Amino acid sequence: MKKYLTALLAMTTLLLCAQENTNPQTQWTDERPDGHGPISVVGDHMHQKGEWMFNIEYVHSYMEGLQMGNQEISPAKALDKYMVVPEKMTMDMQMLAAMYAPSDKLTLMAMTMYMTMDMDLLMRNGNPFNVRSSGIGDTQLAGLLKIWDGNRQTLHGLLGFSLPTGSIQKKDVTPMSAPGEAKLPYGMQMGSGTYDGNLSLTYLGQGNLFSWGSQLSGILRFGQNDRDYRLGNQLHLNNWLAYKTADWLSFSGRLEWTAIGSIKGVDPNLNPIMSATADTDNSGETLINAGLGFNTRVPKGTLEDLRFAFEYAFPIYQNLYGVQLKNKRVFTLGLQYSF
Repeated sequence: MKKYLTALLAMTTLLLCAQENTNPQTQWTDERPDGHGPISVVGDHMHQKGEWMFNIEYVHSYMEGLQMGNQEISPAKALDKYMVVPEKMTMDMQMLAAMYAPSDKLTLMAMTMYMTMDMDLLMRNGNPFNVRSSGIGDTQLAGLLKIWDGNRQTLHGLLGFSLPTGSIQKKDVTPMSAPGEAKLPYGMQMGSGTYDGNLSLTYLGQGNLFSWGSQLSGILRFGQNDRDYRLGNQLHLNNWLAYKTADWLSFSGRLEWTAIGSIKGVDPNLNPIMSATADTDNSGETLINAGLGFNTRVPKGTLEDLRFAFEYAFPIYQNLYGVQLKNKRVFTLGLQYSF
């Protein structure tokens, strides 16, 4: 993991070599449906000088069943160690983002989100129960800088950080705490509680009917939050291919490799013996996800450059560190408008 994070930090040196291509015949263009990447990829494109874009997304993810490493395990086996284990979980996220380009070489981005999480759990005595949390997540600010543009290909980098606006103090009533509330585990909190760095490097290519892209991105956590822990660093490698079937519609396929480190430290209000979700040994994972989706773009008229996109993603490999819920599916809907 460290060598990959070092590679991410090295991206910043590329930004010092940013160049601009002004020949329209050899420039990559976003004026087609596949001019944006799959809707689940963040920071995949830039904008022209003076252009604004607003983006609204809805993301639904679902997890069910227990896995340890790459092997399924039964709740009964996990309950030999813990008093409580999770059975399934859903997360619904509404995200709002804005982008503005003060120049053709620089695009600024701000993003915030609202999340709702719902988890079903099982006690050792066989009784089920449910916990729920919701609230504003962390806020992300970033700048995208063009590095190279030519031969209908482009390369740009992203440098950003996130502000810890998401709560890490969420509580709910449990059978053990009733009628009072208990602190919810790490995965039910709204944010990281730390100031985090966001880095990515994105390559895009374009033909007459096909387009393709690759993005290496990472999240770097700094220090510990005020609950004495730090979420794991993340590294993502996305690759996608899109086919333009009309001037308003394209379809895409995506493959993503993800590595997420384990949580460091322990929240003093969480008992790792009581629940599997409160044990930091049960955190971190390596995933390979596949995604299928489509992009649409209004090519002309009053609503020119209004976009609607969808993607359905699912794991084809997952190695979970410790006892965790299995990832099942994620679908993303997005509406974008540029002017």
